[in-house]
Amino acid sequence: MKSSDLIKELKAAGCEPARNSGGSHWIWWSPNTGKTFPVPHPKKDLPISTVRSIRRLAGI
Repeated sequence: MKSSDLIKELKAAGCEPARNSGGSHWIWWSPNTGKTFPVPHPKKDLPISTVRSIRRLAGI
């Protein structure tokens, strides 16, 4: 899965970017869980375990 596809899922679930430090990860915030979490971007192929972990933190 590409990071851009995961970001589309996060936006559809109501998650918002909290900050962009200018590095290789963006920090996102989930209103469902109230947690912040890093999302690698840009990255073409994310490991499925990373995608699952981000989805769990986002509450989707």
